[in-house]
Amino acid sequence: MRVLFIGTGEIGLPSLEWLIQTPKHEVVGVITQPDKPVGRKQVLTPPQIKVRALAAGLPVFQPLKIRNAAEELKAFHADIAVVVAYGQILSRTVLDVPPLGCLNIHASLLPRHRGAAPIQAAIRDGDSETGITIMFMDEGLDTGDMLLKHMLPITAYDTGGSLHDKLALLAPSTLEAALDLIAAGNPPREKQDEAQVTHVRKLTRQDGKLDWSKTAAELERLVRAFMPWPGTHCLLEGGQLKIHRACIENADTCPAPGTIVRADASGILVSCGKGLLNLLEVQAEGGKRLPAADFLCGHPLEPGAKLA
Repeated sequence: MRVLFIGTGEIGLPSLEWLIQTPKHEVVGVITQPDKPVGRKQVLTPPQIKVRALAAGLPVFQPLKIRNAAEELKAFHADIAVVVAYGQILSRTVLDVPPLGCLNIHASLLPRHRGAAPIQAAIRDGDSETGITIMFMDEGLDTGDMLLKHMLPITAYDTGGSLHDKLALLAPSTLEAALDLIAAGNPPREKQDEAQVTHVRKLTRQDGKLDWSKTAAELERLVRAFMPWPGTHCLLEGGQLKIHRACIENADTCPAPGTIVRADASGILVSCGKGLLNLLEVQAEGGKRLPAADFLCGHPLEPGAKLA
């Protein structure tokens, strides 16, 4: 099949790579978001999807608004479009361009975790598994009929970053199976159960603010879910303290939430609404990421001090 690849996020790179390499299909073009300023110096930087596509000699199109680009998309004469982490909603006029439709690679087991941050949500909410869903796109946000799912267990050590990478590597085999079904004719279509739907909005740095009244288990999952983005933090002596790694310690009784119970070479132990959270790796505002023991050498903390 002639495939038009539409994507921006790096989670789509393995799928694009597979499409480039496989003899089964031909990538006729790549659609991605415009280059954006990155970093403190705001250097105009292309998406990695664009970099890989150009290296493969593929035509790249970066419309400001894809909903206005249906005529340009028709020029690729694609049979089907594969969409992953593109960052814009596709209009009906765009969805109707490929005769076999548009497939979306979504990083959750739909209908759970529709929306912009399904990977972080799966860890944050304590899910035991997640996966890749291939669905036929419609005009809604992740509302289309499902074609295929592949499941992936979530471990107690997974972070948002590690789970992102695992799902990125799972996507190509799932996509291959889905395209095989379409090529064979009469592919299955399963409607999503609206009673099981959950939604995840786009995350901001404010979402990473730790609320010590929550349980230690909730906060530990939040630290892992939001690593590396958007990160988690609290206030220490008026400045922001980023939390990069933490673990749970059980306790029968706890002081008021946010109270430091212990601060030594084993970590910074903080009381929560239920249980204790041991901060193992932290970063002061303007400082370096450090193991808690090294951080305490320059920032000694006494039991009874409070984290806001």
